[in-house]
Amino acid sequence: MPWIMVDVEADGPAPGLFSMISFGAILVAPPNRIYGANDEYRGFLGHLKPISEAFVPEALAVSGMTREQTLTYMDPHLTMTHFDQWLKTVCAGKRPMFIADNNGFDWQFINYYFWKFLGYNPFGHSSTNLGSLYKGMVKDTFKNFKHLRKTKHTHNPLDDSRGNVEAFLHMLHEMGLKG
Repeated sequence: MPWIMVDVEADGPAPGLFSMISFGAILVAPPNRIYGANDEYRGFLGHLKPISEAFVPEALAVSGMTREQTLTYMDPHLTMTHFDQWLKTVCAGKRPMFIADNNGFDWQFINYYFWKFLGYNPFGHSSTNLGSLYKGMVKDTFKNFKHLRKTKHTHNPLDDSRGNVEAFLHMLHEMGLKG
């Protein structure tokens, strides 16, 4: 099954009330290759025009974007259509498995946008939380996986996805996670 590492940036805490403004997705491909922005086939970066008038300036500041910038982004329907096409290409007919550092946040936006703009979610109805997976592996609910990242966490969603893929591959290849 193809794992897709996703990271979302939004201008507020909840989809519908606020907007997803960008997201990155990377196919997790063994043995150790991480695909990203320079490999169109294996990495996806989407920027989306806001769907709500409401936004939280502090949320935009985290991502380094301004409201004016986000208003120039692509129509969300088109972005989600391109993402869906990309998933079909890289997953070769298999259902993609959604994984994220904070899937409670990232999943809600991706799920909402797929349903709103395409009428379905190619990920189905479930997702995996990378942090919870790591906590279970080390048997400690207070441990954090973020030291396993190599790529700096910048709030560029493709960089952040790449760092999370690096941590996931470490869990798979160095810690014995079966996947």
